[in-house]
Amino acid sequence: MKEKTKEFLKKYLIGFVLGIVSACTISVIAATYFPSNQTTYDNTNTELQSENVQDAIDELYGVCFPPKAGDTILDNTDIVTSGDGLYEDEYEDGRYFYKGGNPNNYVTFNNEQAGWRIVSIEPDGTIKIMRINSIGNQAWDSSNSNNWARPASLNTYLNGTYYNSLNSTAQSQIVAKDFSIGAVTEDNNDLAAQVNDENSAKWNGKVALATVSEYIRSNSNKSKCGSFSLNNDNNSSCVNTGWMDTTTVSYWWTLSPYAGHSRNSFYVYSNGYFRYNYVNYYTNIAVRPAVYLSSEVKITGGNGSQNNPYTLA
Repeated sequence: MKEKTKEFLKKYLIGFVLGIVSACTISVIAATYFPSNQTTYDNTNTELQSENVQDAIDELYGVCFPPKAGDTILDNTDIVTSGDGLYEDEYEDGRYFYKGGNPNNYVTFNNEQAGWRIVSIEPDGTIKIMRINSIGNQAWDSSNSNNWARPASLNTYLNGTYYNSLNSTAQSQIVAKDFSIGAVTEDNNDLAAQVNDENSAKWNGKVALATVSEYIRSNSNKSKCGSFSLNNDNNSSCVNTGWMDTTTVSYWWTLSPYAGHSRNSFYVYSNGYFRYNYVNYYTNIAVRPAVYLSSEVKITGGNGSQNNPYTLA
């Protein structure tokens, strides 16, 4: 079905095309179509990211026919609705999150064997990954401001010294993306509102951190761990159903500032509990980088397990 749909669109994509597919209407504004990967089109009036017609068709199909439970979205990874695995996100259309205590989301990146894990698959085909272990401990911002875009000193370090330490292949696989840096409130019991708060401010760059809501959304036990307050109330059990917790890191920074104070940001204890404190005072909190891999990066091997992680090309 998918291949037939692509061929139909390719055959009739001449001039300007309005694709209306199943109750989903998206304008793909194309100058013309030639069977070439070099053909470009103007996508300024769409939310598509692709720069050539074939990729636009692929992206259009993905928007109009998003994967559902049981479908395969990444290699042999099926979308699930319970247990460990890849879930469709209910808060942001087109995003898919790995949830559970130990899903198969390990990936080798920067020659670090199974050293990273996939956080999410994005609507534009990019893949967000996060380092398992810390690259060291330091303050979030030495000048005591929780404005990541200012830029914070940790921002400068990650996108300077740290990024420059990565090998050339890893650097070529990273794409600059918008990270959500909006401030969040303490003990919020409305995750949808918290996601909106995070998305209220963006910063575009190559290396940052995971947000508070991404930590929450990595947990498969929504009834006990599906919001800030639920996670803190049930943290002793939540650490067993969320893979972002790690025994090798005692405390680690999130990207999310605290809305109640311009000098505070949130971090996570090894027991899964959220805390906030002064961004310049605590220099012993770990840093776990997060990056987006280009949509052109391909999974070339592995099954995502720790012993057989995904490999990239």
